[in-house]
Amino acid sequence: MKLSYVHSIMLTIPLLLAIYCCNAADDPTFGFTEIPLNKSNFFLQKPYDVPLDQRYSFIDGVHRMWVYADDKPHFRGSISKPRTEILIAGLNYKSGVWQFEGYGFVPNGTSGATVAQIHGSAHRNTTLILRVYAPGEMRYYSYLHVADGLYDRWFRLNMIHDVDGGRVTVFLDGEQKFQYPDHGPGGNMYFKCGVYAASANISYYMESMWRNIKIYRK
Repeated sequence: MKLSYVHSIMLTIPLLLAIYCCNAADDPTFGFTEIPLNKSNFFLQKPYDVPLDQRYSFIDGVHRMWVYADDKPHFRGSISKPRTEILIAGLNYKSGVWQFEGYGFVPNGTSGATVAQIHGSAHRNTTLILRVYAPGEMRYYSYLHVADGLYDRWFRLNMIHDVDGGRVTVFLDGEQKFQYPDHGPGGNMYFKCGVYAASANISYYMESMWRNIKIYRK
């Protein structure tokens, strides 16, 4: 006996819901609202004594940033390590749930470089640091393992900061890698990506590339 049209629809709805729920669960941006970005939101930090085009390029939608271990800091008198980073300007936050999404690429040999971070917190300078070490391992700061196999491939990174809930969550290629308490809400928190040398175990040359950078909130 043939199924009626209504009966067919009733059988199809649970399947569609299952597919929808699965896709929603796999997408860390589900439930978030994207915030439009423009050129003014991409503020570049680089060694203060060299022109920008000697440490940064933007070609075909790809931000390429590189730095050397003996480079100067980003402003005269700073005691921080060398960096070439994009700071997401104009979207500082102190409450709510915020998310960074971007596709990153780290070439073989880059080691000891922070490639993404959430700057600001109540008790230290940063809420989250993600570093890449040889042979392509990503770590939370310098000690907690996040993932392997980051060299020479594009990866999708999602960093979610639930300020009121006091936690940060990191996804790589749509898979949750860890969730960790933050360091308390600060009044000037924002996202960054690029290359920023750690204090030890760094390569002489450090580079990362980023594309399709987006910011979300809810």
